[in-house]
Amino acid sequence: MWRMLLSKKRYYSENEIKEDENQEYYRSSFHKDYDRIIFSNSFRRLSKKTQVHPLSKNDHVHNRLTHSLEVASVGRSLGLRVGEFLSKKYPHVEINPYDVAYIIQTACLAHDIGNPPFGHAGEEVIKEWFYSNKDEDFLKELSQNEIEDFIHLDGNAQSFRVVTQIENNLFGGGMNLTFATLGALVKYPHPSSNCKNIGKSKFNYFQSEAKFFRLLFDELGLSKADGTFKRHPLSYLMEAADDICYGLLDLQDALELKIITLMDVKNIFTLICGEEEVAKVYSNMCIEDTKKVSKLVAISIHNLAVHTMEIFEENFDAILSDNQPKDLIELFTKKEFQTAIKEAKKLGSAKIFNEKRK
Repeated sequence: MWRMLLSKKRYYSENEIKEDENQEYYRSSFHKDYDRIIFSNSFRRLSKKTQVHPLSKNDHVHNRLTHSLEVASVGRSLGLRVGEFLSKKYPHVEINPYDVAYIIQTACLAHDIGNPPFGHAGEEVIKEWFYSNKDEDFLKELSQNEIEDFIHLDGNAQSFRVVTQIENNLFGGGMNLTFATLGALVKYPHPSSNCKNIGKSKFNYFQSEAKFFRLLFDELGLSKADGTFKRHPLSYLMEAADDICYGLLDLQDALELKIITLMDVKNIFTLICGEEEVAKVYSNMCIEDTKKVSKLVAISIHNLAVHTMEIFEENFDAILSDNQPKDLIELFTKKEFQTAIKEAKKLGSAKIFNEKRK
């Protein structure tokens, strides 16, 4: 199973799918995947794409590029720990923990590579336009499923399209990433036609990539008997790294821009870091508020990452099953961590995302 899930195969065309054997001890197949993302035009463009605060004049505020780099840093740590877990659990399979770390780190780097300008607000504008014009003559050549792709437009599907079709080798496999890395990139292994069933516009491939998506998930051993697909186990760690970072770093940006105050986030940090640690940082009059938040964000990310690793290992069998959990955060046994993440998202909705200066 894990030989398939850690596949080094690369797609070049329907008639050319081959395993990457051109490896050196200092640069594995998965290391090369990471390099291909880092040096791509699509990745560089993220520096001009909004994370939460568009056109900010403050250089400290995150954009999609800095966000992706930070998510990748957390993902690498998660991957290394889980790689060690897998190598011990499957001693008969050659599993290098650093390979697992590279797979997750690269998936984290690429997870927002298809996001439109202005972030999710950009998605909403495109979706609204297609919904309003879906019956116009100039869209008649599109099938209903293709129309649904745009009505439910999701940056996740565009990210998959960028790395598999567009960047580097146009319609020739794109970046030709390994199948393992592509699998770890996918959070929602279904088309847009399933969005009505789940009640939200989240999916991971357009109709234009449907044929390749099925081939990929067949090769990874993730196709189910009913024709649907399971998630790649490592995608849970990519998703967790993203959730951990944006939940906390959006607050850091908002405090930097004076949208929220130190008191607004005190309970969130207390739940994750502990009352004693928060009191010590808050009472330090030698550092400014933004530095206090930075310190507590670092401690919070560490605590959440460690718990995420524990949860992945504890729920490993369920993650491999046909009845997979929604995500790792819903499985947290430290309920104070769950509460903190919910409070952070609630604060974002109440005071940050709709702030008038945005």
